[in-house]
Amino acid sequence: MSYAIRQVDYFYTTVEDQPCATYEVLSRLAARHVNLLALNAMPSGPTGTQLRLFPDENQRFLDTARDANLQIGGPHPALLLQGDDAPGTLAEIHEKLAASQVCVYYSSGVVSGHGHFGYVVYARPDDYQGAIAALRS
Repeated sequence: MSYAIRQVDYFYTTVEDQPCATYEVLSRLAARHVNLLALNAMPSGPTGTQLRLFPDENQRFLDTARDANLQIGGPHPALLLQGDDAPGTLAEIHEKLAASQVCVYYSSGVVSGHGHFGYVVYARPDDYQGAIAALRS
């Protein structure tokens, strides 16, 4: 199992559940060359969508969000794992975390279709150093 571990921050904003709302946020970021490492979108209340945005450069993201009058929450920590995909990779990752008593309270992953995966792991803030140590072992 081969993967890289990266400590990342995520920020969130809530948009109205409209067809172009997410596009408007993403196009503003793209216009200012904000690179996103990951994006999660989930329902928030009866008419909203919460966007969790994982920028490559926090300051560029924050400057752009401020200029666009976006209401942003964060930063909040997460871990981004990227590597070679193989059957059982996620089980092995979670086995290491469990052995170190690290609880994962949310995660999201995807495979590229070309033998690679990306996996975002959310743990409690005081568990991050233990998670990193466990995953590097």
